[in-house]
Amino acid sequence: MDNDMSLDDIQLRGNQVTDESLESTRRMLTLVEQSQDAGVKTITMLDEQGEQLKRVEEGLDQINKDMREAERNLTELNKCCGLCVCPGRRAKNFEAGDVYRKAWGNKDQGSEDVIAKQPGQVNGQQQGGVGQSGGYVKRITNDAREDEMDENLQQVGSMLGNLKNMALDMGNEIDSQNKTIDRINEKESVAAAEEKRSEDAVAGKCAPQLLLLPVLPRRFRCSVWTRFVRNLVHMTG
Repeated sequence: MDNDMSLDDIQLRGNQVTDESLESTRRMLTLVEQSQDAGVKTITMLDEQGEQLKRVEEGLDQINKDMREAERNLTELNKCCGLCVCPGRRAKNFEAGDVYRKAWGNKDQGSEDVIAKQPGQVNGQQQGGVGQSGGYVKRITNDAREDEMDENLQQVGSMLGNLKNMALDMGNEIDSQNKTIDRINEKESVAAAEEKRSEDAVAGKCAPQLLLLPVLPRRFRCSVWTRFVRNLVHMTG
């Protein structure tokens, strides 16, 4: 019968299928290697972006520190005769506001979120690990081609586990950076508002103190003037 295949035909067809399967595993390995390289580059870029955001937030924290110093200087400018603050001229403490506490209140929340979202363990193994201990290929020809196929598939399985862990790490890093960006936006808004308030306060309070000097007793003028100039230099320097 024409449909009957000889033993040689069967062996030839078996060799063709084995060769095609071997090439498929090679292509799979190449694609997974490319994906892993892309994942490593992405994580590197995310780390660099995270460092940039960290520097921006540190800069805003320094601005906040400078604003607190300026607030103390404004309090000194409010003092009557350089001694105490008049009740009607006492400035509102900007650190007591809800917006300020929201922006600078909880400094450890970002690190706690990252720790809470680290990859966990599943049955004693890290998530994404390769759980299969046996071979991937059922032996038919039992030659070097099947050995290479099995090795390629084992590498693919291991790399897929690495890709899963990289995806988890990237997700955690992106979540952390999104929260950092939210904190930066809040701190920037608070800093801009307090800078405007400080400028208005300086413009409104420096002139009255200068006008008060001629009517003060002579023994008080020197101390008030000295304190005023020192504080003004602090604020503008």
